[in-house]
Amino acid sequence: MSLVRLNIKGISYSQTQSGAYALVLSEEDGERTLPIIIGAFEAQSIAIALEKEIKPPRPLTHDLFKSFADRFNIIVKQVIIHKLVDGVFYSSLICECDKIEEIIDARTSDAIALATRFKAPIFTFENILDKAGIILKIKDESKLEESKFKMEDLVANVVEDTSTFKDETIEELYKQLDQAVNNEDYELAAKLRDEISKREQK
Repeated sequence: MSLVRLNIKGISYSQTQSGAYALVLSEEDGERTLPIIIGAFEAQSIAIALEKEIKPPRPLTHDLFKSFADRFNIIVKQVIIHKLVDGVFYSSLICECDKIEEIIDARTSDAIALATRFKAPIFTFENILDKAGIILKIKDESKLEESKFKMEDLVANVVEDTSTFKDETIEELYKQLDQAVNNEDYELAAKLRDEISKREQK
């Protein structure tokens, strides 16, 4: 079976599943596209890898995997979407270490998030593209463009934002921290704690 190379065409909001995203892959030498439903975290991770200017303050899971692999001279050579069962795509990472090649099973969303970081090509088999590929008509293309969002919107909450607290004094931050802990709002408490810690280190 022949392999077909795919490129990432874009990420859009899923029309069918609330809170999910559609990753749209397109064949390199053709008109067919392969839409894959992925979760918010994976969509965010792929978007961050595609947007070179955006760097999260701490490594995301896929960034950690990349650093780990680099440290031990493991290369992800390519990703192959090799199976489609009941609407679920199955993928493999083709990896190499010390000239030994290994095939590792992976969720397609994770595999593509890693492919973007390793600059590895993405492939699928012709029969999968025949079964699940869609040729976008002009009206569908414009719909995809409309449903796309700026990558910054998707990754906005990953990049550290302290503008919420910029007008607060450190004393006010301590008061808000006590209040957040009393109210059991631990997410806010963690943000306040980090802001206080950052200011005290200056």
